Amino acid sequence: MGAEKIDDIQIEMMALRMRKRILDMSLRCEGPTHLGGGLSLVEIMAVLYGSVMNFQIENPRWADRDRCILSKGHGVLGLYTALAEVGFIEEEDFQSFKQNDSHLISHPVMNLDLGIESSNGSLGQGLSMAVGLAWAARRNSKNHSIYVVMGDGECNEGSVWEAAMSASQLKLGNIVSVIDHNGLQSDGSTEEIISTSQLSDKWRSFGWKVHEVDGHEISALRSVLAMRSDTQPTCVVARTIKGKGIDFMEDNNEWHHNRLTQTMYERAVLSLTGSN
Repeated sequence: MGAEKIDDIQIEMMALRMRKRILDMSLRCEGPTHLGGGLSLVEIMAVLYGSVMNFQIENPRWADRDRCILSKGHGVLGLYTALAEVGFIEEEDFQSFKQNDSHLISHPVMNLDLGIESSNGSLGQGLSMAVGLAWAARRNSKNHSIYVVMGDGECNEGSVWEAAMSASQLKLGNIVSVIDHNGLQSDGSTEEIISTSQLSDKWRSFGWKVHEVDGHEISALRSVLAMRSDTQPTCVVARTIKGKGIDFMEDNNEWHHNRLTQTMYERAVLSLTGSN
């Protein structure tokens, strides 16, 4: 699958379907879900899976595929819906979200046949895994890319910076980290907890090439996510809105993890589609 096959309008429609699927999944499971951080990731995941990454649906374990590590595991609704859009996850599995014996739960569990490249529970671990994968690819003369999707609050973790130093020292140009910079984490504003106002400068100081972008602007995302260096890891700081697309969820941290009722679902669909 390649970037030339899907244009910006198609990715925009893909993102809209993903948001509708996120709402459907959250209502159907009859329990709380991480809506806010899943919705902020939608364009990022749509561009990665719909345009940038190379993979084979019929051969999900293809050795030369690009990998996407969702380090921000609570954003899994953005991952599952992207995987469903491109055909990794069939409708039967998709409908089983958070049900007994389901492959799809609240955080990703590695399942290469479904396109899920990593398990995640605790934050701050995905970049370390990516360093190992990228180093192994280098040692085996492989040229695929490792994309790591992280949260801005996750960058509070010391393990992130240990991995960042390692990637730079090892000159792993095959790593692209994508920071979902929505300004909120589970306990509140990132500025009040540990400031992320100088986040780009911090990554640069660790030896990374940094691009800043509107995380909901598809053409801009396509441009920067396709960039990588031969010897320098790349960081994309994507400014996003938590709960993007749903008026009462946007920038509202109550929707970091919350339950969607039928009434709220109907209001959310109206907000998303602009229907009267």
